[in-house]
Order: sequence, then structure tokens, then C-alpha cells
Amino acid sequence: MKNLIYLFLCISVFSCNDGKQPILGDTEWQREKNAEFKDASKSPLKSRDRKNFKSLDFFKFDSTFVVEAILKRTPGSEWFDMETTTERVSKERVYGIITFKINGNTYSLNVYQGQEMMQEKGFEDYLFLPYSDKSNGETTYGGGRYLDLRIPEGDTMVIDFNKTYNPYCVYNEKYSCPLVPLENYIDEEIHAGMKNFIP
Repeated sequence: MKNLIYLFLCISVFSCNDGKQPILGDTEWQREKNAEFKDASKSPLKSRDRKNFKSLDFFKFDSTFVVEAILKRTPGSEWFDMETTTERVSKERVYGIITFKINGNTYSLNVYQGQEMMQEKGFEDYLFLPYSDKSNGETTYGGGRYLDLRIPEGDTMVIDFNKTYNPYCVYNEKYSCPLVPLENYIDEEIHAGMKNFIP
């Protein structure tokens, strides 16, 4: 009788675990990214890496890396060819310069507007912030990381480095990823957002 009860409990446990696993992540943004990477129709992961995928590796959310920046627009800036990891070039222009402080240090970075992206519905106000920092090559991808922004109504904007993500080419070389301009360097370790990907 005890064996039958044990067998029943084992079957019950396995049947309960047979459903879909919950999406992991400490924040809504982390859960959204994990859901995207699990979805075969959206994921940049190779099929072998997606097979056992559970979660990307993130830093813990840190409010130190949520900063208010001053945006100085640069109207009339010229379009240029931003180099990528392939022969493709991305037509970009410097939309403006953001200035902010982290740990008492002041930084100024270029934010870019893409010619093709402007034509996409829903992305008319999209801005692109590629940057590198001292953590690159250690805890984060050596080539730097990206942040998505939107054009603000005024001259200030909130920059949340906890939403920093890796270029898709980190996961699959078939992708063409813009190279981070040398001038967009932060001279300290930004322990926020995605860590480096290790298959």
C-alpha cells in the first residue's frame, strides 16, 4: 500500500511540473528579455543554445545606474555610415549629447538616430545609445553594450543602465551589429543590465 501511495505522489509531482516553466527575472524588463530569448521567432540564440535556455545573466538592479541626463540636441548634424561587425553600414546621425553623473563623475555621450529606424512605425522617436565601459571584457561583453531611448519632450531624460543589453552578434555571428564609437566611453564599471553571454 505504501508503495502505491509513493508511486501516486511521484506521478503527481511529475505531472504538476509538466507545465511551462515561469519566465525568470527580478524585474519586468529582465522577464521581457528572457521571454524574447525563449521565443524561437524572436530569439537571436542559436537553436542549440535556446534548447536549454532558462535565463540570461543580469546584474542585480541598482538605482545608482538610473540617472537623469541633460540632452543637448544637435540639429543639422550630418548623416554618416556607422560601422558594424559585418560589411554593412548603418546610416546614423548624432541626435544630441547627453550629460549625466554616476558616482559623482560627469559623462557626456552621443545619442544616435538611425535613418532606417525613423521610417519604422512606432520608432519615429527612437534613439540609440551604444557605449563601452571598464567592465567590458571582464563581466560584460568586450565590444560594449546598447541602450534604447526615446526622444523626450523637454531637455531632460531618465537613463536606466539596468536596461542595457548585448548586441545580437554576441549570441549569433549572423547578425550585423553597430560598433560602439570610441567617444562613447564611460570611465568606470557599469555593473548594470546584461552580463557577458557564455554558451
